[in-house]
Order: sequence, then structure tokens, then C-alpha cells
Amino acid sequence: MPDTTTMYPYQHAGLPIEQRVEDLLGRMTVEEKVAQLSSRWIYEIADDRGLNRQWAQERMAHGLGQVTRLAGGSSLGPVETARLANQIQKFLVEETRLGIPALIHDECCSGFLANGATNFPQIIGIASAWEPELVEAMTRVIRQQMRAVGVHHGLAPVLDIARDPRWGRTEETFGEDPYLTSVMGAAYIRGLQGADWSEGVMATGKHFVGYSASEGGLNWAPAHITTRELREVYLAPFETAVRAARLASIMPAYHEIDGEPCSGAHWLLTGILRDEWGFEGLVVSDYMAIDQLRNYHKLARDRAHAARLALEAGMDIELPNVEAYGQPLLDALAAGEIPMEWVDRSVRRILTLKFAFGLFENPYVDPDAVPAVFDTPAQRELAREIARKSIVLLKNEGNRLPLPKTLSAIAVIGPNADSKRNLLGDYSYPAHIETLITLSQLGFSEHPLPDSIRLIENDSSMLSIVEAIRRTVSPTTQVLYARGCDVNSPSTDGFAEAIEAARKAKVAIVVVGDKAGLTPECTSGEFRDSAHLTLPGVQQQLVAAILATGTPVVLVLVTGRPYAIPHLVDATPAVVEAWLPGAEGALALAEALFGDVNPGGKLPITFPRHVGQVPLFYAHRPSGARSFFYGPYMDESNQPLFPFGFGLSYTQFAFENLTVTPDVTTDGEVQASVDVINTGERSGDEVVQLYTRTEGASVTRPVKELRGFKRVHLQPGERKRVIFTLPVELLAYYDTTMHLVVEPVEVHIMVGNSSAHLPLCTSVRLTGTKRLITQRAAYFCHAAVMDSGG
Repeated sequence: MPDTTTMYPYQHAGLPIEQRVEDLLGRMTVEEKVAQLSSRWIYEIADDRGLNRQWAQERMAHGLGQVTRLAGGSSLGPVETARLANQIQKFLVEETRLGIPALIHDECCSGFLANGATNFPQIIGIASAWEPELVEAMTRVIRQQMRAVGVHHGLAPVLDIARDPRWGRTEETFGEDPYLTSVMGAAYIRGLQGADWSEGVMATGKHFVGYSASEGGLNWAPAHITTRELREVYLAPFETAVRAARLASIMPAYHEIDGEPCSGAHWLLTGILRDEWGFEGLVVSDYMAIDQLRNYHKLARDRAHAARLALEAGMDIELPNVEAYGQPLLDALAAGEIPMEWVDRSVRRILTLKFAFGLFENPYVDPDAVPAVFDTPAQRELAREIARKSIVLLKNEGNRLPLPKTLSAIAVIGPNADSKRNLLGDYSYPAHIETLITLSQLGFSEHPLPDSIRLIENDSSMLSIVEAIRRTVSPTTQVLYARGCDVNSPSTDGFAEAIEAARKAKVAIVVVGDKAGLTPECTSGEFRDSAHLTLPGVQQQLVAAILATGTPVVLVLVTGRPYAIPHLVDATPAVVEAWLPGAEGALALAEALFGDVNPGGKLPITFPRHVGQVPLFYAHRPSGARSFFYGPYMDESNQPLFPFGFGLSYTQFAFENLTVTPDVTTDGEVQASVDVINTGERSGDEVVQLYTRTEGASVTRPVKELRGFKRVHLQPGERKRVIFTLPVELLAYYDTTMHLVVEPVEVHIMVGNSSAHLPLCTSVRLTGTKRLITQRAAYFCHAAVMDSGG
């Protein structure tokens, strides 16, 4: 029990955080310090009746660093979750010696991973909106919901650069480009953490670093990345997050680079992260990653050795439960195998964040206030707005879309046509409840799950795509539905029914794609890597069978990754990529198909024509993406199916009057201005994209690099001028000595609406001397929109 008669300095809110931390650290026993480095699953300390006092006394007697998945590891509703959070904090505050509250963490990739929280589109879809303001609006909602129930730490955003869509977690990323990922990731962090950390939620940049560049696109496999590529591509979004967005937490990746697992890499977790970038937050382990140094990488002899490797590298806290940072760590400390100062260093960081995020002054929440911030109409409208803007129109031959609402009969066919569950990403609440149950059944959990944990079979707050279409079209339109096949089954038993429905209809909307999640039946998401990049199961055969009926087809892709399906795309008049559009995605898609919404999304990742082209990305070196002498492969094109930045509209746009600053010093900024005009007959959105190419550098540079973008809404005939202000520092690269420099070179400025369509081009010369950048000061290109009188 804490001493309530004496106020110690650490209990005084008016004192500086550093002073409070040092006072508290000086009062802690070894056991209390080590307890701060550990975590417990919610079901290790709570059962169906709430906090289990016996378990709490056994597992939290010396305090606790973090609670794992308060909401995501239970079936509690939001109000009950808040009450349980209060019970946990009350025990820690009132029944442990020093009364230190716990940080409580949960997942929040595309929404708070909680029963009753708002499900937003998966991140690859949000990236397709090319509108960072929407990302920040989404994470403000996530922050509000998480803090309302007592959660202080979110394990997102994913800042991995996805250039190999075989990798199952592609759907969790912002795509293939480091600048787009940096901008979107920073927006995510700003919204989640807020300006006042005492009211915010810690964001966690993951997975540090190069996790997505694995051998064969396989989860947890080694990554082979050159030093320059690591710096300029894979580390870039993390540096932006740390230095420009004040990221509070980072999670090292599971894999290894050049023989060193990231969770034990001192050069990464201390050398780059803290010594170079000045990171002052927490480094938290990915789940089981410290013990993985022993049982997966075969690097550590035992758990004590794994604890030593991780602590020395700079790993502060072990998630999701106690393995290496428990008794093995205590034993190693007692034996003098691990210096106490390593533990003190991490405990200081943990306590600093607990003070900064307001836990000591406000450990409790108000359960009665929770319903007002959970899944409100305004939050659902935001989810629909993001879903609308994430939809990418890939093909519209003969202006097949939008469809008339008054067609006599429409066939809606496919395994994702009437599935609510398959509209959600792999880090949605239903997907993770499935995962917990599956892993428990397979014996991966030492602790039994509460009996109350149940699968989410049918969310009554959502509509499936066929339901949304029925709600959108005329009451006289007959909507015929046939599943056709399952997502990942070899059975074609449903083909006959689907073919019959197509033959009776004026148009067939065929909805195919993925089920995202972490369990064996899923086809996209963590652990769900793909060797072929063809639609799973017999879905491709289903689409071909519907095309063979002669009924016009609209192909809708509800997927977590780009699929290499050139033959289907060539044969289909209209193709729409909806990604995994979330709780409001079905209605957003129906609005786009029938013209209530004009699609304006752009691809954040290249679509290959064949898996053999992978990795295929737009920002390759001059010698890349071709085979000398002829160019293409012997048996395949070297061109993408759809390029990065691509997306059509129901209207047309033009670009005119590109002007740039002609000469700029190596420490100046480039200003580029361009007119964008809606030349069609419908209002719509265009994403103005600015790319550069550097000529005359001391090392080879990519043929194109995204440097700025702006989504602009235009009425028919309307013209606006977009003004980009580009700090020259954003053009920096690592020279032959691996120093970050800006050199006096010629820079080509290209503007258009995709990486493959850049109709306007001019150049600017950087003058002056070669500039060495020891510490970045600029991370973003500013884009402003003005009315144009041209």
C-alpha cells in the first residue's frame, strides 16, 4: 500500500517531470523497476467479472509498465472497458507501494481495436485519398475514443515502405513512396498524440526498419537493403516522424538486416534513433520479439541473454507479456550479467512518458461520458468521407460508369458482394478476436481466454455492398445476388447460379478480392503472404465465367494488396479498386458506382502485370525497370498494369502554365506554380502531383521522385492555381561518402496526375557550393491553392 500521509516530490504535479522521475526512480526497488519494463495481457489480470484480485496480486504486486489490449483482448463494450481500466489503475495506485499507474496500449491501425469503435478504411485505402487532413481527422477520433476508455498508447502508424505486394501487411502501409508515407504518417501522429500530450495517445512508428523488404515477400524474413537505400527510402518516414511529428514511441521490426535482428541492433535503436535523431521516447518490442532473439533467430542463448541483447541495444519495454524482461532479467541483474544502469535508463524513459501523458494526475476515466464519443453519426460520416475519397477508378472504357440507378436488373456477384466482415482490414476488431481465438485453440497462449470472448459474425451497424446497392438504386430495379464462390476455396459449385444471375441482368457488378486478417483462411494481412499475386481461390475463373456471358461487367476489387490480373483488366470495361473500405465502405462504393460521388483516389502503390516483375516501383534508378538490350522481359512487359499515382475520374482535367524559380541556391527553396482545370462536365477532385529528377549528381538518382501533392476540388470549367514551395533540402541525397548533401545540379520539375502522366516539365538550377546537411530542418513541401484568373 502506498504511503498516503506523505507527499513525495514525484507526487507534486507542479515540479518538472525530470525532477519527479529522478525522485521516483530513487525510491524504487529492483523488482519495481523491472516491473515497469513488462506488460500483461488483459486476460492475465481480468476475467469475465472484471479485475481478478488474486491474479492482480500475483502479477502486479510490484507495479506494471503496460496493460496489453484492454479493449482488443476482450469482448467488453466501451463503457465496461472504461470501468475495467479504472479497476486496474485503482489497484496500482492504491495497492502497490509507490502507486504508479500503468500505460494501457491497444492497436489502432485503421480505428481503435475495440468492440463498438468506428471502423475506418484500411491504411492503403486512406493513402489513396492523398489527403493528409483526412488522416489527422481520423486519428483525432481514434484518440478521443481511446482516451475515453483509459487507453494511452496506440501501436500505429505503420511506416513501412511497401514495394513488394507479396508481403501480406502491404494493406497496413501508406504504399511504396517515402515522401507520401512521411506526410501521411506525420498527419497520423499529429492527430493521435495531439498538441497536449496529457490529453493525447502515444503513437508508435513501426516497424523499424525495412520489415517490408523481406526475402520473397515473406513475413519475418531477412531484408537485404543497401545503406543508401536504407537511409533514403526506408528510414526516411521514421526520421520525419521523430523529428517533425514528435513521435512518442517506436517499435523495432521482427526481421534481421545483415545478420542483426532489429530488436537487438544497437546501431539502429541507439546509434541512428537516439544519437543521430535525438529520439526521447519509448522503444517498445513487437509482440514476443525479445524472446524471438532466442527461439527464432537463434542468436541468444537463453531469455536472460535475449534480455541483455535487447536492453543494450535500446529496447525499453517488452510486449505483450512477461518473458525475457521478468525473472530472467532479475536473475541476470543479480548475477551481475546486466548493468543496473541499463534498466534505470529504460525506467526513466517509461516514467517520463507516464508523467507526460498525464497518468499520475488523471489515472481514471468517466465511464458515463464514453457513449458520447463512440461511433457517433459524425464519426461514421467521416469514415464514409474517407472511404469515398479512397476509391480509385482504374478503368472506365466507353464511360461505362457511373451506372444509371434505373436499370431494370443488376446482378451483384462475388464472395465480397454480401460480406460485411470482408470490408475490414486485418487490424480491425473482428479480425483480431478471430486471431485470439485461433491462437488459443492452437495452444499459443499460456493463459485461457475469457469465456465471454465471441466472434463478430454480423455487424448490424454495417451494410454489405449488395445491401448498399439495393438502397441506392431505384425501387423498380431488380438486384440479383449470387455469391459465386468463396474468397479462398477451390469450389466452383456456385458458378452456375452466378452465371444465371448475370444473364438476367443488364450489368453485372462482380465484387472479388480478399478476406483480411491473421488466421489461415485469410488472404491478406499479417502472416498472409502471396506467391502468385493472382486473385485467391477460383475468383479469377469466376470473373472470366461472368465475362463470357456477354453481360457488361463492372469489376470491383475489395483487396488489401495490388493483384497482377492483366487479362481480367483487359477484358473488363470498368474496374474499381475499393481496397478494404471499412464500416461505411459499402455505401461509399455504391455512391461512386451510381454517380452520387465522383471517384478521385490515386494509387499509392504500383500494380504489377505479373509477380515476376516484383519489386516494381516508379522511383527506380536509370538502369532499373528494364532489361538491356531490348527493354522488356523475354516473356512479359516491363511496364506496370497501373502506375503509382494513377486514378481516373468521371470528368477530365488539364494542366497549364507551369512556372518555377529559375535559379536557387543550395540552401534556398523552389517555388513551382501550375494551373489545374476541370475540362469536363462534372465536378470532381484532381490530385496535382509534383515530381523531380536530378541531373549531374555525384551518385545515380531515381528517374522520378514525388516531392509534393495537393488534392483539389473543381467545378466544371473551373481553374485553380496550385503553388508548391519546395525547400531545396528535400532534394538532398547521400553522396559517395554517405554524407547527406545538396549539390549544385540541375533539377527537372515535372507536374501531372500520376507518375506516368507528367505533361508539364521544366528545370531549375541549384547554384552555390555543395552543402553538407548535418541535421535536417525541412521535411515537407507546402502546397497552397488559389483561384486562377487565367
